[in-house]
Amino acid sequence: MIEKFDGFPPATFQFLRGLCDNNPKEWFELHKSDYQNYVLKPLQSLAAGLGPLMLSIDPDIEVTPSLNKTIARIYRDTRFSKDKSPYKTSHWITFKRSKIEWVDKPAFFIEISPYSYRYGMGFYSASRETMDRFRKGIDSHPAKFLSATSFFKKQRVFSIEGDEYKRPLKPDLPEELQRWYNRKNLYLVSNRQVEGGSIEQEIFSELVSGFQTIAPFYEYLRKVATY
Repeated sequence: MIEKFDGFPPATFQFLRGLCDNNPKEWFELHKSDYQNYVLKPLQSLAAGLGPLMLSIDPDIEVTPSLNKTIARIYRDTRFSKDKSPYKTSHWITFKRSKIEWVDKPAFFIEISPYSYRYGMGFYSASRETMDRFRKGIDSHPAKFLSATSFFKKQRVFSIEGDEYKRPLKPDLPEELQRWYNRKNLYLVSNRQVEGGSIEQEIFSELVSGFQTIAPFYEYLRKVATY
């Protein structure tokens, strides 16, 4: 039975910081119960608690609170990576539709790291074709895009991130459109520091409020990605 989410205790970040300094298998095996109790279980509880909200945003989102469904595995895929350390030191929940090509589709995410956490929504790795469709939508129906992003100027939680082209693709665009238009990839994110060595249960309400705020833009990006 998955327990109610009660935050991430100091032991969560003690484990993550220890893993940064001691990444070999031998150290992890000695501390595997810490991972299960203080990282995996709170992530499962948080994913389970947020499930109803996510389904209200999109009934087709995967909300199963388990590894390889909404929760990323701790084991790093080192086959094509320069970093050969076996374990990830950042851990995340991803709410997305169940598709093989999900990295090119919008998703909600929550990530905890040894000293920080972040959450938001957008593309993990949008293709050039997807971003071209995104720009075409702004060109063709600017009012629809501005309606989907009207929340942005009223809030101070999320910022726009994603690599940008060095030169404006369309220099005559207004500034309020330019910061969205000139991206190679795009996501909204709230970056936070871990204060006092733990994350309290109150983050749950913060996530609910934040995800509700950006839900209209999720729907806009979802339609862009499925054209």
